Amino acid sequence: MVDRMDGGRIRDLSGGVNQRGVRDYNERLLLSILQRQGALPGSDLARRMGLSPPAVSTILRKLEAEGLLLRGSPVRGKVGKPSIPMELNADGILSVGLKIGRRNADILLLDLAGNTRDQISTTYDYPLPEIVFQFLERGFGKIIDRLDQSAQDKLCGIGIAAPFELWKWNDLEGEAAEKFKSWRDVDFTSEVQKFSHLPVFVVNDSTAACRAEHLFGRGKEYRDYAHFFIGSFIGGGVVINSTVFEGNRGNAGALGSMSATGPLGESRQLIDVASLHLLEARLLQGGMEADLLWRKPQDWSALMRFVEPWIGETAQELAKAALSVCSVIDFEAVLIDGAFPAEIRDELVARIKRYLVHQDTRGLIVPAIKSGSIGVNARGIGAAASPIFSQFFLNANAGLSALRSPAS
Repeated sequence: MVDRMDGGRIRDLSGGVNQRGVRDYNERLLLSILQRQGALPGSDLARRMGLSPPAVSTILRKLEAEGLLLRGSPVRGKVGKPSIPMELNADGILSVGLKIGRRNADILLLDLAGNTRDQISTTYDYPLPEIVFQFLERGFGKIIDRLDQSAQDKLCGIGIAAPFELWKWNDLEGEAAEKFKSWRDVDFTSEVQKFSHLPVFVVNDSTAACRAEHLFGRGKEYRDYAHFFIGSFIGGGVVINSTVFEGNRGNAGALGSMSATGPLGESRQLIDVASLHLLEARLLQGGMEADLLWRKPQDWSALMRFVEPWIGETAQELAKAALSVCSVIDFEAVLIDGAFPAEIRDELVARIKRYLVHQDTRGLIVPAIKSGSIGVNARGIGAAASPIFSQFFLNANAGLSALRSPAS
């Protein structure tokens, strides 16, 4: 399997270091720049990293030899030798991701460029542990069987995206409810090691969606932003200093738990007033099949008499939530995405913008409200990206933990 790069100190993306023993940092920095900027020649990389051209050349040769980089076509200028841009080799690394949702689960095979190479999906009434891990084991086996030995050797890990405190969100009773509570004691790594020795990376599902957008979507356009992802339950993520910030316990950006107000003035959370489970309930009350929401490819055209009022109500709540998050951190943008068709997302964003006009914005800088670009697969893509990001790219916020005292 691909070796991990165990890095040392983390700084921002503006400069590297020449000292021996910290080459892994420079490798991560170089790979991160190419991931965000695209193909660049060595001279540009040296300038961006603050390293000498020979130092960058050495790193490029090493990463190319490991299969992580490819040479592009020479670019000829007016004078001097042509420059040769270097780019990420999509085939250089592969990773597997599992998304655990309320009604469905997905297993994805992802490459270094963020392309989904393979995908297997399933649906269920509730994600009980035995159902989910049976699906993961069988699905993982199918994906592996479709790969030749060379591709299998490039697998770097398995990422799992699951809701925070998964065991708390169910309306089951009796024996089924007790089985669901067993999620509290599940050791994801131990479960995966029953059928694979790949390293396991567990991440909050909404954080995973945010990471997918940041690495492979519109997140490249912004340095600091908030990300809302609307699934059965709404969740979120935050990006600070061009890196997804997970927080001390991995639950930063728990935007679904933001305070909201119910129709009778009662205290609620955002998940209670701006989630797809509300639309699902309305479909059931109207005699419709709720699984129409989760079928792929998604087509909600027959559901619009239920979807339209849901969009209006959700937009009002998200307009208020967008301003609330910006009262804490001066985000330049708020990105909106979810497990729905692109046209639903775009209409939701348009409505949020209209509702923002009527909000009290005193003391605030109103953020840009933008559509995300990944869509329904964001959580699965983010799960699969976690092993790649953790082992090969630069986490510009990781060094913040060094500032805490051991007792904190």
